[in-house]
Amino acid sequence: MGFQSILIRFPAEVSEKKLLEKIAELNGDPDVDGFIVQLPLPDHISENKVIEAIDPAKDADGFHPVNLGKMMIGLPCYLPATPYGIIELIKRYKIVTAGTFCVVIGRSNKVGRPVSILLSQKGIDAIVTLVHSRTKNIESIVRQADIIVAAIGSPSFVTADMVKDGAVAIDVGTTRVPAPETKTGWKLAGDVDFENVAPKCSFITPVPGGVGPMTRVSLLLNTLIAVKQR
Repeated sequence: MGFQSILIRFPAEVSEKKLLEKIAELNGDPDVDGFIVQLPLPDHISENKVIEAIDPAKDADGFHPVNLGKMMIGLPCYLPATPYGIIELIKRYKIVTAGTFCVVIGRSNKVGRPVSILLSQKGIDAIVTLVHSRTKNIESIVRQADIIVAAIGSPSFVTADMVKDGAVAIDVGTTRVPAPETKTGWKLAGDVDFENVAPKCSFITPVPGGVGPMTRVSLLLNTLIAVKQR
């Protein structure tokens, strides 16, 4: 893409203090336009403290409360990378969203909540319902959806009997499952039972190769916006 990049690795035992010091260093480096801290983090490090330590102007992941708050009220900001990629997919494939019923499965701050907000904003205009692990009758709710965004982290959670004919299924799930036949011994599994759900869908994203590449493109787009704003 023509971007210069660096990768900084720390052992899992790295102290929270040392990680925060490195973030402060990157915040102050004029040669760095945007960066992310790869999540999840080891248990002894506060994810919220790390996210809030990142300069909102260099927040390529779009997770900082300042950027999430601006997104909430429709102000220009760095959008969370995966939701940003999902919206771009929908736009590029000219999927009709205005007035359609969209069900988001999962309520994480990184995908479920922000994508539900973006889908409901002016210009997208979907009717959005967010369901999660405590929702009763999830199956019957999902079955009504014109667009399903599955981001619950449970392999093959969405089965064929939960999807109506012609629905759009966007699978955000990336769970490692054992696969002795592969070199690594594992493979990525999505939240949608792709093999059985796909024949019912007008559009469906695979795992891997669907939303994941869009997330990476969104990180680059956010960084490009940072460069232009600077």
